[in-house]
Amino acid sequence: MTAWLAALYAIVAREALRFVHNRGRFLSALVRPLVWLVVFAAGFRAALGLSIIPPYQTYITYEVYIVPGLCGMIQLFNGMQSSLSLVYDQEMGSMRLLLTSPRPRWWLLFSKLMAGVAVSLLQVYAFLGIAALFGITVPALGYLYVFPALILSGLMLGALGLLISSTIKQLENFAGVMNFVIFPMFFLSSALYPLWKMAESSDLLRDICAVNPFTHAVELIRFSLYGSFNGWALLWVVTGTVAFFLLALVGYDPARGLMRRRG
Repeated sequence: MTAWLAALYAIVAREALRFVHNRGRFLSALVRPLVWLVVFAAGFRAALGLSIIPPYQTYITYEVYIVPGLCGMIQLFNGMQSSLSLVYDQEMGSMRLLLTSPRPRWWLLFSKLMAGVAVSLLQVYAFLGIAALFGITVPALGYLYVFPALILSGLMLGALGLLISSTIKQLENFAGVMNFVIFPMFFLSSALYPLWKMAESSDLLRDICAVNPFTHAVELIRFSLYGSFNGWALLWVVTGTVAFFLLALVGYDPARGLMRRRG
């Protein structure tokens, strides 16, 4: 067990050092949601006319409503950023070296996921702190309740990034794939508007949003921030995490990769 924890610590520490030495990544992770929070929220609030947001049955501002969605945005971009580093590691050969270590492949990839989650937690709580400075707060205990929800949602989005990175062999192809995944997942979700509001426009779009895994990650965060439990969202997030991770394990199978190269 000590050797397993040593592998986990080494991988997390490596990712942490990468993050510390890349301050631009931290700043961009904060600027992006803050722009949505400060600049775009006023326009969206006026357009949507939201004053009461089920299921909380309490009057909240639109800025407070989208805070969980923006936390999910941070984790989504961080998951894609972590997968970008995996593609880079594949090109440099360090990923192959990592997978040939004595530890099981699933543990090494899980350690990569946990490293990404640790970085995203720091980014999310920094964002929540800055939002509080603007007067956009949630119940005090919500900051504690949301911690396990952020871990689970971070694992799911990180596993999705891991799966995507297993299918990409060249770094220059990754930017297009990121845009193809990030923006549909974000906009076709409940991050910016509730599903009942989407249904007023189109039942089809509402149904697409309802099966979007990112929607359930956002709802898990949203309910947790208000001290509530959403079992349906939890089931979706756990199922998505397991499915994405198992598919990523297949993609990172060295034997399969060798067969593809020979083919």
